[in-house]
Amino acid sequence: MNSPLLNYYEAIEKASADMLDAARAGNWDHVIKLESACVLLISQLKNAARGQGLSGDETQLKSRIMKRVLVNDAEIRHLAEPWLEDLDQRMGNRSKTLH
Repeated sequence: MNSPLLNYYEAIEKASADMLDAARAGNWDHVIKLESACVLLISQLKNAARGQGLSGDETQLKSRIMKRVLVNDAEIRHLAEPWLEDLDQRMGNRSKTLH
């Protein structure tokens, strides 16, 4: 059985995998919603981690989970680049029309 802290790490990993799936599908609204859920999970993890530690095995598992989260994050950012550039261009054009 995993510690409560590892449950948070696993939930964050699941959220990041779901974000990646949504990004691959081009569903950026869902990515943003999942990102908000991830922020909440991270906040809860920080609170739960006060005064608690992980065993050696749990620390290794946490490291593997966090590596997967970072890989997911990197791919999401890669997928988001064209979307962000398009948004930036639209916002640039919009500010020009407002002046």
